Amino acid sequence: KLVAPDISLTLDRSEESVLSDDLDESGEIDLDDLDTPSENSNEFEWEGKCFVAKGSLTEYTAAEEKDDGRRWRMFRIGEQDHRVDMKAIEPYKKVISHGGYYGDGLNAIVVFAVCFMPESSQPNYRYLMDNLFKYVIGTLELLVAENYMIVYLNGATTRRKMPSLGWLRKCYQQIDRRLRKNLKSLIIVHPSWFIRTLLAITKPFISSKFSQKIKYVFTLAELAELVPMEYVGIPECIKQYERKAASCACFFSPFLTAILPQAFAI
Repeated sequence: KLVAPDISLTLDRSEESVLSDDLDESGEIDLDDLDTPSENSNEFEWEGKCFVAKGSLTEYTAAEEKDDGRRWRMFRIGEQDHRVDMKAIEPYKKVISHGGYYGDGLNAIVVFAVCFMPESSQPNYRYLMDNLFKYVIGTLELLVAENYMIVYLNGATTRRKMPSLGWLRKCYQQIDRRLRKNLKSLIIVHPSWFIRTLLAITKPFISSKFSQKIKYVFTLAELAELVPMEYVGIPECIKQYERKAASCACFFSPFLTAILPQAFAI
């Protein structure tokens, strides 16, 4: 057994002691005078055996913690990792998909459906587009192994869903040099007057190599002549758009056939 030596503590009020102010005349600590948080205080709370400031820790239920763990996903773009809010872009993830392969080897077909883009009228539009941009570029990095083509489905898209020229240019600039080099063709299906005018205006600022990769396709039948359609997912709204366009063409065709010859004769 080890015997502890006697320790003598002298608490003399004449001496300047830190504890002297907290002792009453009997030499005992007056607990009533200690500054402790009240029961109604909003500044502190007990957290297990720890005393922490209230509001410094976010309170989650088990379900919320599990959900929050699936909310964020890391994508590597170039040499940097970027965090994407997957919960926010959940309704728009179909904007990019894998359409199978063409030719020999791992030549990927990447489908970009603009009809799944968010509308510009949404209050959190910039936040959505920022996260969607990272998702698109990060997904492209994962889908592409060698050469690839992009099938840009432009049909059934309102002006509110059309991404801005700055957003598209940012996507192209952020694509890794390997991906830009391995892009063999950009097929634009159902090109609108707006997008054709836009590309015509920006043509002087685009490299001639990239301009040669752009192809316009006006029907899904024409697209099927260029790429295998087995795994290319065509949204139902685009199929309806083409059927409607075809029916309108059939309706006006007899009138145009009758009027145009007379007009040229005049």
